[in-house]
Amino acid sequence: MRLQGKQALITGGGSGIGLGIAKALAAEGCAVVLCGRRESVLRKAAESIQSPSPVQWKLCDVSDRQAVNALFAVLTADKCEPDIVVNSAGSNILKRSMADVDPEDFDRLMAINATGTFNVMHAALPAMRKRHDGLVINIVSVAGRRVFPLAGVPYSASKFAQAAIGSFVNAEVAGEGVRVTNIYPGEVNTPILEKRPVMPPAEQRAKMLQPEDFGDLVVTIARLPARALVSDLVITPTYMPQP
Repeated sequence: MRLQGKQALITGGGSGIGLGIAKALAAEGCAVVLCGRRESVLRKAAESIQSPSPVQWKLCDVSDRQAVNALFAVLTADKCEPDIVVNSAGSNILKRSMADVDPEDFDRLMAINATGTFNVMHAALPAMRKRHDGLVINIVSVAGRRVFPLAGVPYSASKFAQAAIGSFVNAEVAGEGVRVTNIYPGEVNTPILEKRPVMPPAEQRAKMLQPEDFGDLVVTIARLPARALVSDLVITPTYMPQP
């Protein structure tokens, strides 16, 4: 349990990649706080995690800056300022092409996937910079490195923006002991697949990356000494070419 004593906040922690990471960090001794928009999902996720300390959950819409700031105020008051922040909250929509997309859906995805990451990092970084220690993991997408028509215009734009936020902050704060890792997954078998125009069959989903694949990955990054920085990491199922 080499991460014992560390505090971890995971947005989008109620399901998918976020939950897979939460389970792995808890198993390594982290005190985990899950963050999301649905109480029932968060409560069920927290109860599913085996942890030496109780897993907390907090309702928060990361696209709402005031809500994010309020969340961090509570964490600070409870002496739970996160050493590790995982930005895993994300969404997509059914109508994704430029011809079909609703501009309001475009704005909503940008608010969740890109601005949400900015909001959380903006709230988390001051404490990390003050103590000269901290790790931020951004779950981006290969669609944030190369355009994939299936991903759609809003999702791709938001993920390119999310990647840029992480890379810029790395350039700004890495010398202060704070590290940011952008992880670019290929296809993953998570609930976001339900937002696809055509749901992949079970046989294809079984070949995709699975949420638990990300747990050991993040734990490995978190275990690295403070001198080591993993700025960008691409992980894809074997059938996908590297972007």
